[in-house]
Amino acid sequence: MSGKITKHVPNFITCLNLFCGVLAIVFTFEGYLEISAILILAAAIFDFMDGMMARLLKAYSEMGKQLDSLADMVSFGVAPAMILFMMHLKSYDAFSIYELSPWALAIASSAFLVAIFSGLRLAKFNIDTRQENNFIGLPTPANAVLILSYPLIIKYSNHYPDFLYNQYFLLGQAIFSSIMLVANIEMFSLKFKNLKLKENRIRFFFIFISLILLATLKILAIPAIIICYITISIINGLITKNN
Repeated sequence: MSGKITKHVPNFITCLNLFCGVLAIVFTFEGYLEISAILILAAAIFDFMDGMMARLLKAYSEMGKQLDSLADMVSFGVAPAMILFMMHLKSYDAFSIYELSPWALAIASSAFLVAIFSGLRLAKFNIDTRQENNFIGLPTPANAVLILSYPLIIKYSNHYPDFLYNQYFLLGQAIFSSIMLVANIEMFSLKFKNLKLKENRIRFFFIFISLILLATLKILAIPAIIICYITISIINGLITKNN
């Protein structure tokens, strides 16, 4: 009986991920972008935990794999896209899409590229056997964390950069995210199979750098950590290729 229950534990945690993602979208519509950001962070934690529990309980299943991707599509695809779109509205001092000119609406709609390319990213992940240990392209949770950092910085930083509400910066973010999500660039995974330094050197180095950034930059460290993750992955890929 206990075995039948434990095999559903990872799926239950995945459903918590999905629940947080749906709530994040609701709060985004209500204009509480910082609450939406926190909910997406919670979804990312649940996304990490469901995989960890699946490994610990040896409760892998095809259903769990598909459910995980569907939940990720909502929490790390649609929800961050909605945050970007609402930030576009605020950049135009608009409360509704009906207040936007056709050109402004076209610019604002670029936010939904994040949802589209997140779907492509997740579909590729499900059929790409090369991504069992590492990722090809920026993982959707990492991209979502980069985007959700903006409302958190605006809310909790005393001096946030003015360009965070610039529509062309937001357009650039959508394009950057879309490219990185499907880029043929190997990104290291943070999944530890053991704690051996030799096999996890890059992971320990990234965690060390991240802790320094958090201690020095505080809330501003979040986007810096994601950019650091991308940079380290690219450098590591070049070194590995040359060797």
